Amino acid sequence: IFSIIDRRRKFPVTMLLRALGYSTNADIFRAFNCIEKIKLNSNKISKAIGSTVIEDVIDHATGEIFMEGGAEITQEIIDELKKAKIKSLEVVNQNKNFHSMMLLNTMVKDPSKNTEEALSIVYQLLRSGEPPNLETAQKFIERIFFNPKKYDLGEVGRYRLNQQFGLKVPVEDTVLTMDDIIQVINFLVDMRKGERGSDDIDHLGNRRVKSIGEQLTNQFAVALSRMLRTIYERMNLREQESITPQDLINSRVVTTVINTFFGTSQMSQFGDQTNPLAEVTHKRRISALGPGGLTRERAGFEVRDVHYTHYGRLCPIETPEGPNIGLISSLALLAKVNRHGFIEAPYRKVNVKDGNAFATQSVDYLSADDEDRVMIAQSDEELGKDSKLTGDHIRARIKGDFPIVTPDQVEYMDVAPNQILSVAASLIPFLEHDDANRALMGSNMQRQSVPLMKPDAPIVGTGIETKVAIDSRSAVVAPISGRIHYVDAEKIVIRSYDVPEDLTLVEGENLITVNLRKFKRTNQNTSQNQRPIVSEGDKIEAGQPIADGTSTSNGELALGKNITVAFMPWRGYNFEDAIVISERLVKQDLFTSVHVNEVELEVRDTKRGEEELTPEIPNVGEDATKELDDQGIIRIGAKVREGDIIIGKVTPKGETDPTPEEKLLRAIFGEKAGEVKDASKRADPGVNGVVINTKLFEKRSKTARAEERKNILELQKVTAIRKKELKESRDEKLMVILKDQVSDGIRDISSGRTLIKKGTKLTAKRLKSYNLERFAQDATWVEDKQAWRKIKAVWRSFWKEWRIIEETLDREVFKLRIGDELQPGILKLAKVDIANKRKIQVGDKMAGRHGNKGIIATVVPEEDMPFLENGSPVDVILNPLGVPSRMNLGQLYETMLGWAGEILGLNYSTPVFNGATPSEVEGEMKKAGLPLTGKTTLIDGRTGEKLENPVTVGVIYMMKLSHMVDDKMHARSTGPYSLVTQQPLGGKAQFGGQRFGEMECWALEAYGA
Repeated sequence: IFSIIDRRRKFPVTMLLRALGYSTNADIFRAFNCIEKIKLNSNKISKAIGSTVIEDVIDHATGEIFMEGGAEITQEIIDELKKAKIKSLEVVNQNKNFHSMMLLNTMVKDPSKNTEEALSIVYQLLRSGEPPNLETAQKFIERIFFNPKKYDLGEVGRYRLNQQFGLKVPVEDTVLTMDDIIQVINFLVDMRKGERGSDDIDHLGNRRVKSIGEQLTNQFAVALSRMLRTIYERMNLREQESITPQDLINSRVVTTVINTFFGTSQMSQFGDQTNPLAEVTHKRRISALGPGGLTRERAGFEVRDVHYTHYGRLCPIETPEGPNIGLISSLALLAKVNRHGFIEAPYRKVNVKDGNAFATQSVDYLSADDEDRVMIAQSDEELGKDSKLTGDHIRARIKGDFPIVTPDQVEYMDVAPNQILSVAASLIPFLEHDDANRALMGSNMQRQSVPLMKPDAPIVGTGIETKVAIDSRSAVVAPISGRIHYVDAEKIVIRSYDVPEDLTLVEGENLITVNLRKFKRTNQNTSQNQRPIVSEGDKIEAGQPIADGTSTSNGELALGKNITVAFMPWRGYNFEDAIVISERLVKQDLFTSVHVNEVELEVRDTKRGEEELTPEIPNVGEDATKELDDQGIIRIGAKVREGDIIIGKVTPKGETDPTPEEKLLRAIFGEKAGEVKDASKRADPGVNGVVINTKLFEKRSKTARAEERKNILELQKVTAIRKKELKESRDEKLMVILKDQVSDGIRDISSGRTLIKKGTKLTAKRLKSYNLERFAQDATWVEDKQAWRKIKAVWRSFWKEWRIIEETLDREVFKLRIGDELQPGILKLAKVDIANKRKIQVGDKMAGRHGNKGIIATVVPEEDMPFLENGSPVDVILNPLGVPSRMNLGQLYETMLGWAGEILGLNYSTPVFNGATPSEVEGEMKKAGLPLTGKTTLIDGRTGEKLENPVTVGVIYMMKLSHMVDDKMHARSTGPYSLVTQQPLGGKAQFGGQRFGEMECWALEAYGA
């Protein structure tokens, strides 16, 4: 066995052990428990022939060496030893022969004989020079292995060593111990022997999550070490007497590192806010890429594959298609990350009593390593009385194996069938009937659905829609219990039960206002809009949804609409997954969404002077600037089309020789004319909407300082008045409660002496002579317990309001002092939000929840759509060929159950792996009076004739995805060209051209061009 330190030369491991203090061979063998003591007069002595002696055998009387350490025992030597009256020998244990042989073979290669020699050789190997003395060599070795600054395992390292070798070292001891090194060598010998395999690198016990906290900690460590270096340098440069901490410490080093981390790290991503589900999923994403991780090119199949330890920890379904498949995954529904960064899954404890197994209500979170040691039953095992596992034989899991065992062998049980999936995957009903590839697409596409103006919760859901809506903070929940006092589109006011009317100190103290978001822009240009779902006078409980947000309906997640579909071909328009839709979807705004685009313009300080925001723009007619205000920003409510001026800006022109015409103009109009050029922001091609918000940020000028001081004084004045009023209100309420009460003995808060004796009646006159703030509140003031409770409630309200007043002042002053932070060189920044409604149209992408996606090929008038025998036309026609080869039958079950639900007026929850069975779906169809096959006769809307074969019809949940034709449609005549090649630029963002390439030319040539 060899050891290598810091990738230098390798040397026998026994030399390292000697250097670390195991000086002799005997010490090393003892450390590994490889020693056996043999008595020479016993019967077993013959077995010792051929064994190896550990140390020199010496006759103490004469000093003669009979045997050298490492020699083999022969019969002659035994006879000699008996003559010399030597009673026992220490030999290498034969039972541990493999360990012993490895160590013996290693010792043969080891040139050192004791600690001193070993230290000298190891020092030479690492430092390529003789050690000046033994102490230096010893300190050097100690620093390499046992110094926390040089070699710190960290809590996680110690935890893993304890796990791997079954040690009991406290987690706080993050430095190596001698025992660790012995255990590592033992482990290697066992591996060589074949008793232990190598670790599985993809096992989740060997992979940990680096959360944001840990990544930031590492960045801080880097930043502080850099700062330390600059401090050392500055201390060496300056005179010692005049130095102050301000001279030495430069905090910018730290802020730069932190800002760089948030600005440029691969793991610092632009939040995905397309809809609430996208936001939740993005926050629960786990990536194997990034700093300290893998790269796409180098990651093989093993890393990307689903591992048995993913069960209940990482979702096997939700992962991107393409080069990142398997490298980016989602945390499972109930998983959590422990303090060491390992993912834990929850399991129900099973107790075994008298050979019977009982499932308990207690839940343990197990890491992947812990789970490998226990037998786990499925969550849907039948439970009898007292939650007893009733089956004789049940299916269980241990490691990657699925044995059938008796109930008393089981230690844990799954918590829920959907615990193995992520949030997005567990929103797909009948997922168990879908092929994995399509389920993957389905869960990924739900994240791309655009929030609609009038969303519907699905008729067929899985039961976690409400949870997602509330946990994503999209739906607004009541912060307290109470009654709705007032409600409008922008705010909801709740009257709290906590503060009774007669104890309120300030008006509205028992009222809590919840402000709603109205048409706020998200990162993906969709809009966030919250609508109240409660009315005045409603009684509500804390945590109950009171307003719907983006993509929610009555507090449930609602990513799309329930629409009637037919699976049939329609005049070739739904060839290759294309979709045919009815004009009803467009007319009734069923798939209409609101999008908000932000336009911004910076005002800079240029070499030729400052730019300026203004509505007076040279060479532009009055008609084009009529919507601009005096700052040059378009007014709220103005309609915008492409080419319109949104923000007017002029920038100074360069000093060039004026032409004769310019000279004439200057002579007539004075110096100013013609010195600025138009630099306004105009609407891009395809923009068509209404201005809903404008903002102007500017740097604070010198004149603003005096103004700021004045404003702060004004704020402080207002605060002082509010505090005075609050105190007066408090005293007034307390007087009303205390009047005519009997004192219980009131003490002074600071000195502790009695102010009003016990049993004294409290009159208004007596109370007015005291400052009520001096009364100690740690004991009751009056004998009446109910009155004392009221007094305490008044004080509680007082301190709460007092805190609010002070916090408000601090916040307002901070805002005034800071001003708007703009980048250097930018004087002003104007932002305008433009909202537009997008109806569904040809070219938009739609999808269901089962990976059944398609592009709209045509919009058909309602009267031309096929209709049912009761006269109602279908809304969407899907191609039936999209089902068999894709193997996503979940959509058919959903179609049938959705139809039954629509007729019966019911919503269904069918959780994944625990949902409705085919027979239950048929039962619901029967109740609704629908054909059990889900097929019915349709009538062609164009000809009025019945179709030849029955068609599958039903209600399915469809979403409009963010791949909209409006964002992709692009055309150009002339425009910008590349400087070098003089060819047009590419892409919509650069207003580029479309390449008419080789294959396009062939197409024309085929027609004879």
